[in-house]
Amino acid sequence: MIKILCGLKGTGKTTRLINIANESKETCKGDIVFIEASNKKIYDLKNNIRLINAMEFNIKNIENFYGFLCGIISENFDIKEIYINRLYKLFDFNIDEVSCLIEKLEKLYSKYNIDFILSMKCNVEDLPQEYKKYAL
Repeated sequence: MIKILCGLKGTGKTTRLINIANESKETCKGDIVFIEASNKKIYDLKNNIRLINAMEFNIKNIENFYGFLCGIISENFDIKEIYINRLYKLFDFNIDEVSCLIEKLEKLYSKYNIDFILSMKCNVEDLPQEYKKYAL
């Protein structure tokens, strides 16, 4: 499953994403990874959710990000959910590139059965039509 939490700056996307991850940990049958652009939220997440500060890995584009995700997955086959917060802070990314990112996430979901829940700084209306079904 892929879910996209849309909203403009200051609408509470990060808090909502953290709450979803924390609630999911109660029922998730595997490990949860939370990818963020800093370490600020480490104390907001339950202690058994792995926080990764992606800014430490010099990600420059979607291809780098895809490789980064593959590395995380290859390191731990027990991962069932990956939360991605503030994608726009990780690398130069715009709404027009959503299709490329979603296609890559769909491939990873199909192969490894990992759910991806991400936040994006946009309105639902800004998503390409075929991906509006993923909006939370």
